[in-house]
Amino acid sequence: MKMKLFAAAVAALAAGGAYAQSSVTLYGVADVGLEYNSKANAAGDNLFRMSSGNQSGSRWGLRGVEDLGGGLKGVFVLESGFDLDNGTSAQGGRLFGRQAYVGLQSQFGSLLLGRQQTSFYDFGLAYDPMAISSRYGILGQDAAFASRADNTVKYIGTFGGLTASAFYSFNNNGNEQAGAFRRGQEYGALVSYAAGPFSVGAAYDETHGTTVGTPAVDASGQKVRRATVGANYAFGPAKVYAGYRWAKAFDGAALTGGTSVNDGVVTTSTASNLYWLGVGYQLTPAFSLSGAAYYQDFRRTKADPWQFVVTADYALSKRTDVYTSLSYALNKDGSTLGVNGFNSGTTVNVEPGRDQFGAVIGLRHKF
Repeated sequence: MKMKLFAAAVAALAAGGAYAQSSVTLYGVADVGLEYNSKANAAGDNLFRMSSGNQSGSRWGLRGVEDLGGGLKGVFVLESGFDLDNGTSAQGGRLFGRQAYVGLQSQFGSLLLGRQQTSFYDFGLAYDPMAISSRYGILGQDAAFASRADNTVKYIGTFGGLTASAFYSFNNNGNEQAGAFRRGQEYGALVSYAAGPFSVGAAYDETHGTTVGTPAVDASGQKVRRATVGANYAFGPAKVYAGYRWAKAFDGAALTGGTSVNDGVVTTSTASNLYWLGVGYQLTPAFSLSGAAYYQDFRRTKADPWQFVVTADYALSKRTDVYTSLSYALNKDGSTLGVNGFNSGTTVNVEPGRDQFGAVIGLRHKF
């Protein structure tokens, strides 16, 4: 009798364990390389440096899932970015600056709360030929393709070949404040469809400024709206990409790279159109090539730059690869695009109207 009771207890415990199975996975990427940039300051000097996170942002993270029964699961992700060249935290020194969320997952989709990737980020991973590589690519034209949002509620659902997601950030630029509901607000959505070798997607994003008046209300109304559409098609060892992004700034907001000087007067573009084409080719199971061309047309100015990128990658194993990436930024009429992005108030990448060449060779390990 005692043995029967003991066996029944063991069976009950085993059933309970099967009902609430859980797992936590440690993962990460370590990516570092040596980089050269031509004409990298006002004097036209060249730049040589070690750079972290060239093809993939260096990171480590924890991913967990628990089976709650009835097809419902609890999930979480904590992901920390870091600079491999000096060991410091990325994303402004945040502990989990890349992602930090918890949520529920079922056959109807996932509902997630925390710091998360925006719809533009998810879109770029699928439809940018360079897979939004950290160095050289679409991020130099518009950093929104790798944007994240704090204080975010996000839904993701996949139904056959259709994937739909939407997010809302209560405040993506600081703490929420009473009486300033729209301060730092951000929201967006993504819809994509994949069938065989073909995939197409579209995304929308809107961000609001942080200026607050007295009383505490959104005094500026500054906002930037973005919409994008893209597609890719795979045939044999090749995959071709094409995409378009529209952006417009309202009420005094400015677009990155849209400021130019005409006849000594600083003017700010309030809209731009970004176009891209690219191709990826798997020459052997270990060796792949990819290339892309990006062109951005800023409204009310002829300062419209091109950027060209070519990358070669060789896998030494399933986890370790070596790569080299080359880029050329072609400027005209005072545009200021460098291979790593537009000039800012604190960083000079290239003088107005001057072209720039960049090259990086690196090593990446995934775990």
